Amino acid sequence: MANEKIPYKIYLEESEMPQSWYNVRADMKNKPAPLLNPGTHQPMTAEELGGVFCADLVQQELDNDTAFIPIPEEIRNFYKMYRPSPLVRAYCLEEKLQTPAKIYYKFEGNNTSGSHKLNSAIAQAYYAKKQGLKGVTTETGAGQWGTALAMACAYLGLDCKVYMVKVSYEQKPFRREVMRTYGASVTPSPSDTTNVGRKILAEHPGTTGSLGCAISEAVEAAVSTPGYRYVLGSVLNQVLLHQSVIGLETKTAMDKYGIKPDIIIGCAGGGSNLGGLIAPFMGQKLRGEADYRIVAVEPASCPSLTRGRFAYDFADTGMVCPLAKMYTLGSGFIPAPNHAGGLRYHGMSPILSQLYDDGLMEAVSVPQTKVFEAAEQFARVEGILPAPESSHAIRVAIDEALKCKETGEEKTILFGLTGTGYFDMVAYEKFHEGQMDDYVPSDEELAAYFAQLPKID
Repeated sequence: MANEKIPYKIYLEESEMPQSWYNVRADMKNKPAPLLNPGTHQPMTAEELGGVFCADLVQQELDNDTAFIPIPEEIRNFYKMYRPSPLVRAYCLEEKLQTPAKIYYKFEGNNTSGSHKLNSAIAQAYYAKKQGLKGVTTETGAGQWGTALAMACAYLGLDCKVYMVKVSYEQKPFRREVMRTYGASVTPSPSDTTNVGRKILAEHPGTTGSLGCAISEAVEAAVSTPGYRYVLGSVLNQVLLHQSVIGLETKTAMDKYGIKPDIIIGCAGGGSNLGGLIAPFMGQKLRGEADYRIVAVEPASCPSLTRGRFAYDFADTGMVCPLAKMYTLGSGFIPAPNHAGGLRYHGMSPILSQLYDDGLMEAVSVPQTKVFEAAEQFARVEGILPAPESSHAIRVAIDEALKCKETGEEKTILFGLTGTGYFDMVAYEKFHEGQMDDYVPSDEELAAYFAQLPKID
């Protein structure tokens, strides 16, 4: 098939869907550092984590050695509603840019949640149901994760409590209503419904919130309510494991037509999409079987990889969660209210942080007006209105394609189109009205947060 003309959309058969998730940690020489107990600073045990997370998910979180973990049949059957997702050749974008580069994107927005988040939501809800729990709690930033989890819980008959970052709750009422349609309760965070929420509000009156705040509230609600556990949409090892279906499908589709990407690009907030997209390619790189240039793209207003510190930090603003070694801006960091979309987390996945620190991938940050310029350009030529998060990857993919135009190089570029932007029209409106600016935190601001990082021996 290698010599055939590449179709616009490459669809796999159901039989070609992954049967197992790929755990990139198995091939990492330097494993991600363990989560630490915030009180003792000792590695968290399975028993300790079991008070917060589902038992099976705890085992996945701690497993650094098993390369392939079978996907339960019930989850694979659910995946069939929207997977395999298409790998698209961006012929129209290539023509518009007049570039010799070949551009591909893996489109994860072809489900009602509108994003890749459903891949892990159904897995985490499944394990909660298997454990006999009544429900789960979580946080959400832009709303994709909350929507996905609400869908998964509705399907399995679980209660779902979502703490939504306040600025997104106010800017995205329709995203909120989709969650409620699927039966979830949605609370703007920080709120006065939890001890930690009240504490944050007292210390930061009028705050617009952050994922760190919402995580604190969701964890408190889970541990204080019998029959509930907490689930997370990004950052954790287990989430990147579930999202590996993205990369596994992508590689199968590319191999089918003899395509090898030179550059792989993904947006990076907590790391779930990027980690899932690059998983099998990074595995090859770690094993010495192939080489790829891998680029993480983050917002200049929340630049954890490009300007953060690689250190142990609290995973949440309320400092009740385990400590994770990651690139972080400090758990107290709250992005500016004019930061549009998700990618609002103060830290980065421990897996991706370790890979980045080992020099196995690159990171760049981009200002949001440039991101929305790329989003608009992409929408006009490819016919999909992209999510702001996805548009970070689009921005750098376009930039790389234009570099190829200058040099004449015929590179193959792959990026992840994580989802659609139909619930992000307030942000698009601000861009069109010239009300969006490119706020970037100063070195002095970040230094104040770095000074508060926990001291770990």
